[in-house]
Formats: sequence, C-alpha cells, structure tokens
Amino acid sequence: MIQGLLLPSSFTTRSQQPRGGARWERVGSVQSLYCRVAKEPEPRPQMQLQTMANYGIVGDRHACPHSPRQLLIGGSPAYERFGLAAATLRENLRVDFSTADLRSGDLLRLGSEVVLWLTFHCEPCSLMERRQPGIVKTVGKHRGMLARVLRGGTMGVGDEISLTRASVPAISEDWQTRVIGVARAVPAGHFIVYRQLAEMAGVANAYCRAFPKLLSRLPVDVSSRVIGAARSLPGPLWNGAELFDVAQHLDQELFP
Repeated sequence: MIQGLLLPSSFTTRSQQPRGGARWERVGSVQSLYCRVAKEPEPRPQMQLQTMANYGIVGDRHACPHSPRQLLIGGSPAYERFGLAAATLRENLRVDFSTADLRSGDLLRLGSEVVLWLTFHCEPCSLMERRQPGIVKTVGKHRGMLARVLRGGTMGVGDEISLTRASVPAISEDWQTRVIGVARAVPAGHFIVYRQLAEMAGVANAYCRAFPKLLSRLPVDVSSRVIGAARSLPGPLWNGAELFDVAQHLDQELFP
C-alpha cells in the first residue's frame, strides 16, 4: 500500500485508538437517504440505496473509485440546531446523531451489509452559500462527514448504525496536506493530471489553479509527475488503485 493520504501513526491520538479491542457499538439509525442523479439540481429522496465497495452509491453523481468523498453523512442534530430545511446539507445519509463527534478512520456499519470508512469532515461549499447566504459561517464542520464504501450492499431508512473507532489511520482535514500526499504517492515513471489530483485528494476542480504553487514545494522529480493536461503526459497514467487500499489496517473480526 502507498501511504499517500493516510497520516503516519504518530498523528493518531490515544483517544482514537480502539478501547478493549475492536468492536461495534450501536450509535443510532438512518433517518433519510438521498441520491444525486446526473445533473439534477436537488438530491432525490430514497427509501433504499445500493452501494458498491470502493465505488460509492450506485447511480449517484459522486460515486468514484478514486475519491475519498464517495458519500456524505449529515446529522439530524445539525438540522435541529440551525433550523435547516430537509436536504440543505446535500447529504446522502441523514443520521440521528451528531457527525461532529465522528473521526477520520472510524468505521460505520449500516444494517447487516454496508460498512463505510470515514475520511474527513465536509465543509459547506460555495453552492450552498449561494442557495442560502450565511450558511458557510453558520454550519462550519457540522455539515457532515465524508466516507468511502468498504463493503457494499443495500442500506435503507431505519437501518441500525454501529461504530468502531479508528480502525484506519486518519486522513488530514487540510486539503493542502492531502494534495501533497497524493502527489508523493505517484510512482516514479507514472503521471497524473490536475483533475485526477483534485479527485484523489477530495477537493473541487477549482482548486487546480492553486496546484502549481503548492507542488513547487516538492522535489522536482516528484512534482514533475503531476501534469496540467493529459495531452502532454510523458509516460503512463497512474490510476491510483493503491491509494485507498486499507486492507492491512482492518481487523477481520469486524467483518464476519
């Protein structure tokens, strides 16, 4: 595995370590589900969603094998605290507990099938601000938690949710740290383009304009593996398959 996005163990605090061995603890249930289909402007409510491991929600516009943000989990406490209308946070799952207490590296199990790996908190975006001025400052990190699908299956409204703490090393909340981490993970002799780098680091394409300055901090033999456009690639394109391989960190007792 290539340690591109995962922080070294020294960044994992004692409070993040599983206590008393790996185990699932019930934390709540699924309140509602949404799918963002193609270019539809609003999330579509669903009673069930089908997920695929290392891909995301089937049919959702954000499903992607090489992204740390395959789906978004929002908490009902945020809706109640800020008086928000349904689906304001643009989440895929609304749960009945606070997402502010979730940590990168935690795992969530939904029902009997789906297991999610939590990656990092999601900040309100400019689109949300245009729709509801002031929400970026108001909501902050309470928007929700992003995740990848570790084990696919069907999840439905009312499903019980269980948690196990910090099975996987954390991913940084800082977007620059993630971008640098992905760039360093590109193997020698392979290359990626800016849009791939944005996708793998979990940032919007608008961040691409900041990449040249950020990448200039790296040694030339590393920064030169990230190219602005595919037409100028000097060698094979890296698909990033190793970037999200966390199998070695998983306790098999959690996956009966």
